[in-house]
Amino acid sequence: MKPVVALVGRPNVGKSTLFNRMTRSRDAIVDDMPGVTRDRHFGDARWEDKSFILVDTGGFLSNDADSFASHIRAQVELALEDADHVVLVVDGKSGISYYDRDLVTLLRAKGKSFFCLVNKIDGEKHEVALNDFYALGVEEPFPISAEHGYGFSDFMDALTADMPLDGEDEGIQPEGPIRVAVVGRPNAGKSSLINRLLGEERMVVSEVAGTTRDSVDSLVRFGGKSYLFIDTAGIRRKGKVTHRIEKYSVIKALKSLERCEVALVLLDAAEGVTDQDVRVAGYASDRGCGCIFVCNKWDLVPPEKKDVKRIKEDIAMEAKFLGYAPVLTISALTGQRVTRLFPMIDKVYEQYITQVSTSHLNRIIEDATARTEPSLHNGKRIKFYFASQVKNAPPTFALVTNYPDAIHFSYKRYLVNQIREALGLDLAPIRIEFRARSGRTDYSGKKSKPSPALLKKLQATRRSRKRRNR
Repeated sequence: MKPVVALVGRPNVGKSTLFNRMTRSRDAIVDDMPGVTRDRHFGDARWEDKSFILVDTGGFLSNDADSFASHIRAQVELALEDADHVVLVVDGKSGISYYDRDLVTLLRAKGKSFFCLVNKIDGEKHEVALNDFYALGVEEPFPISAEHGYGFSDFMDALTADMPLDGEDEGIQPEGPIRVAVVGRPNAGKSSLINRLLGEERMVVSEVAGTTRDSVDSLVRFGGKSYLFIDTAGIRRKGKVTHRIEKYSVIKALKSLERCEVALVLLDAAEGVTDQDVRVAGYASDRGCGCIFVCNKWDLVPPEKKDVKRIKEDIAMEAKFLGYAPVLTISALTGQRVTRLFPMIDKVYEQYITQVSTSHLNRIIEDATARTEPSLHNGKRIKFYFASQVKNAPPTFALVTNYPDAIHFSYKRYLVNQIREALGLDLAPIRIEFRARSGRTDYSGKKSKPSPALLKKLQATRRSRKRRNR
């Protein structure tokens, strides 16, 4: 297992900026507003030939008017229990705070050795600020600027000195987990669902809508398989997104959809399907994710209104573009039918990565066009010459035709349905692209460009001819 490094410190000392520099990413939200990070946030980091898992935590407050202070403290303590190395980040500009002293006391009570990192030191002339931090009883505070990189290399060398090189003590690596993003409106129960799946209070859960701001990854094993659940910030209507930090959260939620295979679109069953639920589902559809509608809080629905057939019909009516997406009813609070998510995720994922042979696909298209021919274009018949799968995840097919831009969307939908029926892909998205034959002119009069492979072959032929002529 890779070593685990936890970043701890009071609010606004630069932990998230340091997290981004160490992971070479922008995964942690960074803002001047204190208390932006509330949950633990994991990321992969590497220095030279050594890799480790980095954990960013919320700003530590021992006693504060913030209603989340006790939750954040609990999350920090959980991170410390999992960590092999701890990095205490302090603010070199504002000096020692009593929160820093409380954190040092907590670390020593848990028997944790730690690196003291004095952030916001931009050069040697500012290192005089280090003297104040010896009062914490630390042996060697490291001066650093997480934003500009000053002192970063020296600190990373010290942090990774005792870590194993990549490849040491590694057994057989398992297959990658299925990546599942949990998306929906604020307060739909996304964090509660992941906490239920994990069996621990992994996410900060509150009745206050918008508690989760970062997209947070959690690894779950069930039935011998691994699943990486990505808890995302609630996506509000555009007019409701007022705070700058919420705008960042929405962007991060949308980016999470780009790195998942399956999206769980959480709905509040007690409220029914709303326009915003459909909009969130549309974001997932646009990014080509496999989708599952999850109607949460089923325990709050009155018995006389618990009509699964009706809610499925409502979703089918409001989100016609996701007619293939299955619908499940659960309660994250009580655990009702939560485990049924896993076999459904497996089914969607298997179809999502489907690979079809070219010969089989061409037979499907030939049978489909024989049953229902496409309409004429300017008195000429539209022909399909060849079909092939160009990618999976989601299954994407290219059909070579004489008039690619003249095919009506209704006929495209017909072909998609024929492929679904022939291949049994009733739970996953399917994409079709129409292309003109290389070197041919389509109906618009524009000559299509040859494919890269054909262009390379033509260039090689020309070069060989030139050599023969010499």
